[in-house]
Amino acid sequence: MYETDDPRSSLSTANSGSGPVSAFGASSYGRYYEDEPQESAHDHRTWYTRGQNFVVAYSEVEPGTVFERRDQVDEYVLLLHDEDMAATVEANGETVEVPGFSITMIPPGESRITCKSAGTIVRLITTRNEDIRDKAANGENYPGVHPQIPDLEAWPTPVGGFRIRTYSLDVPDEEGRFGKIFRCTTFMVNVFPEQGPRDIAKLSPHHHDDFEQCSLALKGFYMHHLRWPWIADQREWRDDEHVRVESPSVCVIPPKVIHTSAPSDAEGNVLVDIFSPPREDFSDMEGWVLNADDYPRKAREPA
Repeated sequence: MYETDDPRSSLSTANSGSGPVSAFGASSYGRYYEDEPQESAHDHRTWYTRGQNFVVAYSEVEPGTVFERRDQVDEYVLLLHDEDMAATVEANGETVEVPGFSITMIPPGESRITCKSAGTIVRLITTRNEDIRDKAANGENYPGVHPQIPDLEAWPTPVGGFRIRTYSLDVPDEEGRFGKIFRCTTFMVNVFPEQGPRDIAKLSPHHHDDFEQCSLALKGFYMHHLRWPWIADQREWRDDEHVRVESPSVCVIPPKVIHTSAPSDAEGNVLVDIFSPPREDFSDMEGWVLNADDYPRKAREPA
């Protein structure tokens, strides 16, 4: 599954389970570089793509663009990957100036994001928030309860309670650590450093038993390779997918689907992996979650 020099080869889940039997559901692709946005206004264009538990809201904005949440059910995430981007975030009587190249966790309730620069922003919001959920272009892929994904349960309240928490993405690479991982009560986000083309002799086909993976491409282009295992019912068989996507774009991968993604642009590629709720196996790796001191791990299930 993983090469021995891949940090994920030491995960507790790397060699567990009986294999990806009976994958359910279709993949989703949001090609923001060619698809029409779901929202267009004088100061922003926004695309929405969902999974079972989450919505990715990708916005091209002008200075002064405002995004408000009045009845936000739970914590959400603001990603400003552009170094030249900046925003003012207000929530619960608190105001924080957020620089570019950062990730910010925003409390439930009322909040306001004011964009200070022209550029792009990403918001990650759970499907508990029906007003955002219903904007997604791929809603037909999610008619109701998913048979392989448990209901979303938030992780423990952060130390000191909910407040605006901002973290720089300017984190040095470290041997044995996989990307730059941050979590909150509702999301885990892994921001990979910019990289060149991947060696096609060192891909990492793997699957996840009970959660989706959302891969957000911010620079370059990627080849997403997906394989649905055969089951007894041939009507559920699907052809393999070998899909090239440029950026910006997202690919949502169902549980149990064998997958691997190859950055392929010689000029550089940037990918962000998104999970909701946070992954337990990544959380168990010492030093992988960069803000673990602020956000406790959920209680382990009894053996």
